[in-house]
Amino acid sequence: MMNHVREYWEYKGVSLRWLARKVGCCASTISAIEREKCVPGVYLALRIAKALGTTVESLWEGEL
Repeated sequence: MMNHVREYWEYKGVSLRWLARKVGCCASTISAIEREKCVPGVYLALRIAKALGTTVESLWEGEL
């Protein structure tokens, strides 16, 4: 599963830790999602997308 989480937070100029705090999880969870070591649940995916000002579909383009 290809995702664009890292690309989005880097483009937005925020840190991985900022994103993790914003969505209510730890930085290692976001890192694992970026590296495709885990798949977020619907609630977390929606929170990540909202924090980054985008949609779940954009973050996981072509994977849904």
